[in-house]
Amino acid sequence: MALDMDQLRRIFYEECRENLEILERELLSLDPDGDIDLDVINTIFRAAHSIKGGGATFNLNEISQFTHVMETLLDEAREGKRRLDSSTIDLLLKGGDCINSMLIAYETSSDFDHVLRDALTDELNKLLEGDNAGQAKPAVEASIEAPSDSAAEGDGDWVVLFTPHKDMFFSGNDPVRILRELFDLGVHCNVECLTDTLPTLSEMEPEMCYLSWRITVDGHIDKAPIEEIFEWVEDECDLTMSRIQKEPEEGTEADAPSVEAEPAAAKPTAAKPAAKQAAAKSDAVSSIRVEIDKVDNLINLVGELVITQSMLTELSQNFSESKIERLQAGLDQLLQNTKELQESVLNIRMLPISFAFNRFPRLIRDLSAQLGKTVELVIEGEQTELDKTVLERITDPLVHLVRNAVDHGLESPEIRTGKGKPETGRVSLYAYHQGGSIVIEVRDDGAGLNKERVWKKAIEKGLIHQDTALDDLTNHQVYNLIFAPGFSTADVVSDVSGRGVGMDVVKRNIEDLGGHIEVDSEIDVGSVFRISLPLTLAILDGQLVKLADQVFVVPLISIIESIQIESERVKVATGGVELYRLRDENIPILRLKEEFGLGESGALDKQLLCLVEASGNRVGLLLDEMLGQQQVVIKSLESNYTRVNGVSGATILGDGSVSLILDIQGLMTGFLSRVADTNSHIAA
Repeated sequence: MALDMDQLRRIFYEECRENLEILERELLSLDPDGDIDLDVINTIFRAAHSIKGGGATFNLNEISQFTHVMETLLDEAREGKRRLDSSTIDLLLKGGDCINSMLIAYETSSDFDHVLRDALTDELNKLLEGDNAGQAKPAVEASIEAPSDSAAEGDGDWVVLFTPHKDMFFSGNDPVRILRELFDLGVHCNVECLTDTLPTLSEMEPEMCYLSWRITVDGHIDKAPIEEIFEWVEDECDLTMSRIQKEPEEGTEADAPSVEAEPAAAKPTAAKPAAKQAAAKSDAVSSIRVEIDKVDNLINLVGELVITQSMLTELSQNFSESKIERLQAGLDQLLQNTKELQESVLNIRMLPISFAFNRFPRLIRDLSAQLGKTVELVIEGEQTELDKTVLERITDPLVHLVRNAVDHGLESPEIRTGKGKPETGRVSLYAYHQGGSIVIEVRDDGAGLNKERVWKKAIEKGLIHQDTALDDLTNHQVYNLIFAPGFSTADVVSDVSGRGVGMDVVKRNIEDLGGHIEVDSEIDVGSVFRISLPLTLAILDGQLVKLADQVFVVPLISIIESIQIESERVKVATGGVELYRLRDENIPILRLKEEFGLGESGALDKQLLCLVEASGNRVGLLLDEMLGQQQVVIKSLESNYTRVNGVSGATILGDGSVSLILDIQGLMTGFLSRVADTNSHIAA
């Protein structure tokens, strides 16, 4: 079977990003002023080494050559020849960002910032040349250049015995690539394949490597370039190197190569166009790694399902009344197996929210340096799990909230000291389960939201009527004003942005996931942004409702309560908008039958009103009948039919009929917009 190189590249891209995350996380955990943690430095080195080796395997030369420079510096650190101070850590973090940009460029067949790459390479090389490392550089050079005395003209050829470990292919390395690089040195090479350990055909496994090679390389070349080629696989092979001397009586076997010591890295050269085109031929795909325990559990459940199915099949043959009890037990078992299988499949898509939280230590570090603030990040509940799709789409809103918390929420150290606060500000991220949802809180102990300032800004921008008094608005109503498009209380707009800039996008993205966001704040105490999200987008807890002869699904998370209408509480406002008076609040009534063209609702007396909420607004949905509650599997209506306003998807009910799932946010937005337009025309 031919190897799918595009698929292998995509796997490498994913593994490369995982190694970049490890590199960044471990670099941020280092204390420049504390004791050196060799385990952490070794972890960083291995991550860089894996990126370099994988990049070379797929001919991604820009990545492998640049990472080689970083790895050389890290090798000095793990040998104790260099201390990773704060500036060096910053440089290595920038190097990780540069590798990520090159990775994206290879994936998308685009270009990256060569100027930035070259500048970072120069900075790394300056460190390696000893500007900040004392005697680190000469020490490394000595370990690799010692054999050069024996490289004088007249000495014999190099003989390399290269025996890959059997499982070398599993790391993505290929012995053929190593041999090809030897020929690229531009000197004569003679390669002899050794088949002594080749098993019989029946014992051979196609994924294993059974061959070894005896390679003779022209002796006019130094030992260091040969060592450098094999250092890619130093942990995955047995390697000996010796020189054949012309004078047998003086010939001695050369020392085994010091594969951990590396030469000063050369400046990266441009990648070959053919390699770059091949690397990004196909689009990136989304994938997920699953714990083996979850897969085993899924397989066991499928086995139970097969057993139950076989039992029911047997019962169906020559069925009689005496088998009814066994049939009922079998159906109950089938129901139980199906529920467990559903939970198991959904559990496979669940990932800890730490995948999103892990980027914030770096973000806080960069922002605090940029803004001249001292910030402490507190993370709790990072093992809380949610659906991978939700996780991917919530990351950007969280980044925006954290950036605003640091930039606009936290005061400068001088102001905090003047208020009697600690000089170090705190930003906290919390995640926890609440019912069938996950709640994420972004807290800061900064200045808090100034209600009066928000109110004045809202009047200035025409978001509320100029006659609206601050006392007429609740805290909830005032704080929700910051989610209006373009709203900001920042006097100076920076590249970090002030709180409120883009908050409408944050809110919209959260609501697109079926969630909602709330704000709570107190002057000089801080602010809390609380996000509530469904655990998964694949299954929904819904309330079945009936309109005319059709059944619809209302997301249970949107429902506040359901009541029987009392006609004396219904009032008609300007523009013909019907309002229901409930506990000192006027709630607009949306007649769903008219909205979907299913006929007229008739008199309101004794009909059902389902109160729903989205974006801080409440609307009463007029219904004919409310049925039971149940979990429904969401099917995309847009991909199977077309987009329908007010409908977020569809599902298939137990009787086989199709039921539409209502988009509460979309329904309310369209309805309230029509109401506002009607009132504005009347006022005009």
